Amino acid sequence: MQAENEYEGVLAHLYGRNFILHDTTLFDRVLYFYLIDALAHIDYTCGVYAFNYMSPKNVMTGEYLRWRIDEEKRGDRPKFAGFVNWLRQDHPERFARLPSLWQMIYDTEDPAEYRSFRIVLDPDTKESISPEFFIAMIDEFFDPEFLKGLYEDGSLAGLFRKYITSA
Repeated sequence: MQAENEYEGVLAHLYGRNFILHDTTLFDRVLYFYLIDALAHIDYTCGVYAFNYMSPKNVMTGEYLRWRIDEEKRGDRPKFAGFVNWLRQDHPERFARLPSLWQMIYDTEDPAEYRSFRIVLDPDTKESISPEFFIAMIDEFFDPEFLKGLYEDGSLAGLFRKYITSA
């Protein structure tokens, strides 16, 4: 396992980000759910690397992640994984611009998964994910062009609506 301070630095990088320039109430609700969900999985995974898994921070994040299991079944949320795979097949250029965590977790051909709420890129290895990789994932989720696409009238939200009406 990497030194604790490295993962604490990743968490500081995450907590230093904000949505101040965005009105998240105007984001597509399904895409917003999966944005916050991915950030929670990053938070939990780095938190487990940095602190005792029973620390209050990790327990609180774990409680959110347990809650989201049922929430992910509501409305159009179950269609998200299919949407990501549809992008991979029918819109590969748009798929390539998705945050890498979404690409890896929801692509049916990628072995990455959430395991006990932790991000596991390769189920066959016990190695921890590098702090630099987490920093890159966080930066992708806060990329201004990506966030613009989450708005109801944004490009990614439009593709999601197209997918759910055709699925």
